[in-house]
Amino acid sequence: MNRGVWKSLAATPLALACFLLSGAGQAAEPQAPAKPDLNRGQAIASQVCASCHAADGNSTGGAYPKIAGQHAEYLYKQLTDFKAQPGKTPARNNAIMAGMVAALSDQDMRNVSAYFASQTEKPGAARNKATVPLGEKIFRGGIAEKGVPACAACHGPAGAGMPSQYPRLGGQWADYTAAQLVAFRDETRQNNAPMHAVASRLSDKEIKAVADYIAGLR
Repeated sequence: MNRGVWKSLAATPLALACFLLSGAGQAAEPQAPAKPDLNRGQAIASQVCASCHAADGNSTGGAYPKIAGQHAEYLYKQLTDFKAQPGKTPARNNAIMAGMVAALSDQDMRNVSAYFASQTEKPGAARNKATVPLGEKIFRGGIAEKGVPACAACHGPAGAGMPSQYPRLGGQWADYTAAQLVAFRDETRQNNAPMHAVASRLSDKEIKAVADYIAGLR
């Protein structure tokens, strides 16, 4: 600052107080992220993501999740969790995804997340009629005697989730949902403590039933 201006302000306490309270003497705040670029996101999806998730986010099998229509905030968080940081283990440990996100900037991850969120998920279906009642019970009412809350309490009655808080589940491949519940239960996926607490109380039969039921939600 110009020494003359500072001397003038210092000579008048009221002016000095107003100057400091205005924030003029403080460092600039970090800039907010740029608005997502869907065209750039689509280009990244085609070049980086399509081989597993398909260009529109509707993967063709349960080895990889459907991410079309998933909340952008959730997708962005998962991408940042996969990304390795110097001296730190990724919050979500997956060698394939770590390699995919390694070259993506923060803005790239926001762009591709917004692109997939803008796509329409193809509906799925429950395949095991025998376990639908059990799956529906767990999803809508939980298992009181085990302390398992209803999935719908967080993810909504149709599995639509809630942006920035809970992911969309409805229509997801049953194999993928079951695999994630097992990973949460076994703590091989460690980026969500509440889900570990829930999954740790579910048996294999219960996991398969609720995962199959979720696949048919829309």
